[in-house]
Amino acid sequence: MMRRVALTGIVIILQVLMPGEARAATDVTVADLLVDGAVYDGQTISVVGELIGDYGFRRDGSAWSQLNGDTYATAPLLEGGRPNGANVGIGVRVPAAIIEDLDPPGDYHHRGPLVRATGTWRYHDEDRGGETYLDAVNLEVLEQGREFDETAEPAVVAAGASLLVLALWFGYRIRKRSAG
Repeated sequence: MMRRVALTGIVIILQVLMPGEARAATDVTVADLLVDGAVYDGQTISVVGELIGDYGFRRDGSAWSQLNGDTYATAPLLEGGRPNGANVGIGVRVPAAIIEDLDPPGDYHHRGPLVRATGTWRYHDEDRGGETYLDAVNLEVLEQGREFDETAEPAVVAAGASLLVLALWFGYRIRKRSAG
């Protein structure tokens, strides 16, 4: 009985501390939004993905970024992930104060932070020239960003160098035969 009371108290405290919009959010994937974005227009949603590209800070106190929700967000190729279709993402607008202390966004050499973005889905927002985006009020960092390890495998470098030397040697032998 005491355990149940304690668990109930913890749940109530977490509900009070969590931002209002994050409490009532529906979990949606980027693919869901790209297939049928109109269904979610005006709804409070949460989307998981990697922040990529850049953080475009604006004078109005907001920042824009791209949130990729494809398989590469959780399993990058440089970390053993397998090719699985194209990159898919959505635009995300957040208060600049939320994003300015995050790790750099992902690019060819870095994995951006993996986040759960929560906010209102704006489908063809007339106030923003028809832009479709997530107007986020909260970013929960699920995994920090990091630099990819792009060091070459010594065995691969040795094999490549050996093949190059062998090709040069064969080329030299063929030229020497042709000349003489």
